[in-house]
Amino acid sequence: MTDRFQQLLASIKPVDMSLSGAIQAHLDDLTKPLGSLGRLEEIAMKYCIATGTTKPSLSKKKVFCFAGDHGVAAEGVSAYPAEVTPQMVYNMLGGGAAIDVLSRHAGADLEVVDMGVNHDFAEHPMLRRCKVKHGSANMAHGPAMSIDETLQAIMAGAELAIEAREQGYELLATGEMGIANTTPATALYSVLLDMPVAAITGRGTGIDDERLRHKIAVIEKSIEVNRASLATPLETLAALGGFEIAGICGLILGAASVGMPVVVDGFISSSAAVCAIKLSCKVSDYLFFSHLSNEQGHRAVMQKLGARPILDLDLRLGEGTGAALAMQVIEASVKICNEMATFSSAGVSGKND
Repeated sequence: MTDRFQQLLASIKPVDMSLSGAIQAHLDDLTKPLGSLGRLEEIAMKYCIATGTTKPSLSKKKVFCFAGDHGVAAEGVSAYPAEVTPQMVYNMLGGGAAIDVLSRHAGADLEVVDMGVNHDFAEHPMLRRCKVKHGSANMAHGPAMSIDETLQAIMAGAELAIEAREQGYELLATGEMGIANTTPATALYSVLLDMPVAAITGRGTGIDDERLRHKIAVIEKSIEVNRASLATPLETLAALGGFEIAGICGLILGAASVGMPVVVDGFISSSAAVCAIKLSCKVSDYLFFSHLSNEQGHRAVMQKLGARPILDLDLRLGEGTGAALAMQVIEASVKICNEMATFSSAGVSGKND
């Protein structure tokens, strides 16, 4: 498994920035004042560079919603019981969750990935069974996952991305479902980005002040308990992460290895993106951060990464909802690039000298 993981990292190539001049020249020749489509032009540029072409295509999109349970839920860090994780997976499979609605609206296929839910699901056409274990261990008492389990989850996510590319998908999005998963996500941010726990810990599913203080204490304890296991990004992900977070990290790495951009959802998915970036800095150029989560700390994390999310709608649901919405903005930017007339082709006069 370690050899396959190292091969995956080695297969990730930097984007070809030499294309930027030709792409910018085309954007500047579109029938509009220079730069007047603002961030749509910026997004179009990034998509073209990530996909390695001056003539981008975006016909097939897919959202992967990774699900997993967390042992740290036993510490009382969430307003909801752990049983909600499988219940919400069933809701997604039934088409009734927010991510179902928004994926349909975006024209994107949706697949729910069981990475580590504490429940056994029957086969379903929307479900991919990649279960590593029935939930992570309680990170407040030791590592949430072993290195081998973490690598298994990463490689499962990577294989999903590579398979999606073979099936003709051109843009992927991440989503997640897992009660208590803002707790490991916050712990990962704190260690990997050197940020104080109290400044970035939010209310997750809606905990009160007393439980928020307790959650901060649990995260700080978890970091101290696992201090000896935080030497590398992989060890940190194993000690403080979760199966769905590791799966998303793998999806990002796998997509980058085949030159495919990924739209990252909110607070949880961004922690997986940070893990992927720490494992291979080259993946950054393949990532679109979809929205600024309303979860405390996400703004500080985005600033730390130098990232500018596409949307700011006060979302904090997860599931991939923000990513599904942002996919439509990315698609609009590609259409602008491909379908707008140029000054030269339309016979429209350019700006006066």
